[in-house]
Amino acid sequence: MKWSSQDAMQAYLHTLQLCKTHSNDEDCTLGTRNIIQPQCMEFISALAAGNQAKLMVQVTSHQGINPLTIALAVAAKHTKARFVCILHQLQDIENYRAQLSCYDLEDMVELVCGNPCEVIMEFKNIDFAAIDCKFEGFFRLFEIIDVNIRGSVVVVSNIPERRIGASFGEVVKGRTGVECVTRSIGEGMELTRIGLMNCCKPQKKWFKRFHVITFED
Repeated sequence: MKWSSQDAMQAYLHTLQLCKTHSNDEDCTLGTRNIIQPQCMEFISALAAGNQAKLMVQVTSHQGINPLTIALAVAAKHTKARFVCILHQLQDIENYRAQLSCYDLEDMVELVCGNPCEVIMEFKNIDFAAIDCKFEGFFRLFEIIDVNIRGSVVVVSNIPERRIGASFGEVVKGRTGVECVTRSIGEGMELTRIGLMNCCKPQKKWFKRFHVITFED
């Protein structure tokens, strides 16, 4: 994926503005507001937009849409990407659409209910995925998700206690061009980049400027 600093910055600032504008707006409250740190929202939005992801998929927990949904919807709005949010059980979609409308993002998110491990099979070459591990069967999803091997990013939140095979990064670590890092955001967040274009280049610390908004050194 080719990095676009302009798209990254626009998404970052847009998300930051939404956080400030609606921080005390009870009508636009997301039930999971405190699960993800606010600064993480801006980073994830910039990451998805900067990488110019064309297909983004989020898998939520039983708590439904969360701040990451807003972050990816903002990225989709700036890059004209397709963004699908998978709700792992039958939930109040109309209520979620109403919440998204507070941010003027209701048209940017496709809300789909169903078993994530079944619904995810409908999507191929995913450029950017965000997976909440607070649902049964998340490890199976790690094994079957079809990401774009030429350039994709997978963000995993609420990682369970460390054990062999517990994270997406551990599932794919043997593949070519895979780099992974874990950060203490929320209950644990892992970011994995997959891309064949990196296999012939010297290894770099691609998260060297993690706190800014870019993979680049």
